[in-house]
Amino acid sequence: AVILDEADEMLDMGFREDLELILDASPEGRRTLLFSATMPKSIVALAKRYQKDALRISTVGEDRGHGDISYQAVTVAPADIENAVVNLLRLHEAETAILFCATRDNVRHLHAGLIERGFAAVALSGEHSQNERNSAMQALRDKRARVCVATDVAARGLDLPSLSLVVHVELPRDAETLQHRSGRTGRAGKKGTAILIVPYQRKRRVEMMLRGARIAVEWMNAPTVDDIRQADKSRLMTMLMEDVEIDEDDRALGAQLLEKKTPEEVAAALVRSYRARMPAPEEMIEASGSAGSSREAGKEHHRDGFDDVVWFRMDIGRRQNADPRWILPLICRRGHITKNEVGAIRIAANETMFQVPSAIASKFMSAVKRTEGQEAEGAV
Repeated sequence: AVILDEADEMLDMGFREDLELILDASPEGRRTLLFSATMPKSIVALAKRYQKDALRISTVGEDRGHGDISYQAVTVAPADIENAVVNLLRLHEAETAILFCATRDNVRHLHAGLIERGFAAVALSGEHSQNERNSAMQALRDKRARVCVATDVAARGLDLPSLSLVVHVELPRDAETLQHRSGRTGRAGKKGTAILIVPYQRKRRVEMMLRGARIAVEWMNAPTVDDIRQADKSRLMTMLMEDVEIDEDDRALGAQLLEKKTPEEVAAALVRSYRARMPAPEEMIEASGSAGSSREAGKEHHRDGFDDVVWFRMDIGRRQNADPRWILPLICRRGHITKNEVGAIRIAANETMFQVPSAIASKFMSAVKRTEGQEAEGAV
């Protein structure tokens, strides 16, 4: 027997000649089985050539995508993609989630950003050895890690029963890749969610791809800080209302606390402790409620006066303890502008990006040059 798993990916990676050499050298009376989540024309042609009277078995209908996967699409500004990833992870709090990126560099960058924010995450890409891959997979299985950042090829064959959330951080190149990625969840009768993060200017292309794949998707805005706080409240209430066995030591400690603190103070401390364990959600650029074109959405995405902006960069980020509470006054002092003339502020690991309206960008830059050296923190 000859068995080819992930047959379409093997062809796509350039192994056609190797596969045909193997099949040509195998006995005529063999049994040939091809497994693939999708059946593109190249696979159909291969099957016709090397299989006789083949029986095609499909576990999904031809008129729809995977029935156990709920598809969502989140529209964002390009500068907000990483913040959207953070907020989606925080909103869903999935037992296990996988995030797909297009390149090794992007996997490395996103993984580092999530670790820095406090997520228990691992990475899978072509630059990792088999031992590193095995270690990452074991961390996911025993719940030491809950998030996996991966490239398409590295995640092939990945099977985790607890995986309930797939996030397409970078858009798949075609419908087949979309289905292969999303198929990491919704397995063995379990339900799963697949979310595409769609930059405004790519929305039309994504809509065409989804229509071609016959996949119904729910379009929505990225979750906000308030959305996540509300979800946290609901999860905390559910957790605390569950019946639990309390041992005598815990009961005695609870009694001692109530002797020194009021019930309200103890409860508030419990809530604070719960929140402190969770990575902080990110502020998003205010989302538009319009369902119009991606170009219109992109324009409405900014608040009044910030449709035409210039992005500036500072050489400080989270690793240098950058915080909007002191970054904003610093920008105003250096550029001789008011806080109402500063748009979105995006703090990355080692840099900070911020918006200034184009109409005052030249004046702002001139003031920055005049005040250079007057502040200890950060060069613009």
